[in-house]
Amino acid sequence: MIRMPGRSHRGPLPSLDREQVTLRDLLKEYVDLLAVEIGGRSLDADQEGLAEAAKALEMELSRAGYNVDPQVFEVRGQPCANLIVEIPGRRKPDEIVIVGAHYDSCGDLPAANDNASGVAATLALARSFAGRGSPAGRSLRFVLFVNEEPPFFQTDAMGSRVYARRCRERGEQVVAMLSLETIGYYSDEPGSQKYPFPLSAFYPSRGNFIGFVGNVASRGLVRRVVGSFRRHANFPSEGAALPSRLPGVGWSDHWAFWQEGYPALMVTDTAPFRDPHYHTPEDMPETLDFDRMARVVAGLDRVITDLVSDPVD
Repeated sequence: MIRMPGRSHRGPLPSLDREQVTLRDLLKEYVDLLAVEIGGRSLDADQEGLAEAAKALEMELSRAGYNVDPQVFEVRGQPCANLIVEIPGRRKPDEIVIVGAHYDSCGDLPAANDNASGVAATLALARSFAGRGSPAGRSLRFVLFVNEEPPFFQTDAMGSRVYARRCRERGEQVVAMLSLETIGYYSDEPGSQKYPFPLSAFYPSRGNFIGFVGNVASRGLVRRVVGSFRRHANFPSEGAALPSRLPGVGWSDHWAFWQEGYPALMVTDTAPFRDPHYHTPEDMPETLDFDRMARVVAGLDRVITDLVSDPVD
């Protein structure tokens, strides 16, 4: 459950190539849009900001060439929406790979890392795949979820819970779900990375890696994703398939897919186990490392290509 294929990158990081520089700038643009131009975006604390965010994100997906399918539902008498786009596969269109992130904030906070970083990555990946045509294998969906944060977290009002339940009701074959959750904070300082007990005995003390976390039932997917990332990306990475009761393991939208029996994992910098600005007003774009984010997202682009093309364990 903790031994992963391949080897995590060690040593200095290579310079960004031209495409990664462009990607870095695009990621910063998207994070600034949510965290600075819009700010708080919460059905609980800032409904106006949440509606503005949904409108802006739908526009960005449309600009990338998608027909956006909003899943609108009511919570506390107020409408809110998951935003869904899809590229149908050619050989196995009924098998679906989902990449998603939540766009709401915790209260009236800027939430640059949690989770404008994940949304920025999802938008950039959707934009990257939009121009490639239909995948040869599976269908690919990008979904931006509402209501991940408290007080809706792990309730029936959580956007990903609403969406995953609909997938199951329709009998859809979701073969992999990747939740992009707080992926922008990194530190090379010793002791900058914390863990719930007893994981500190097995993982690095420096918060300079990207993590891939799933439950035990998703261990095949976790191994496949980590192996792919390590083949394609020169960036430190750690992976684990752990009991869902451990703190942090189910703290994002992948949890909703576990409830419906789908394999799912979280891609994360580990959020409160590393980022001191988590759920504070200091969670601003200037605290993020966009160079490292670009490396991670470039690696995820290759991982997703593998998932839609090849068998999933």
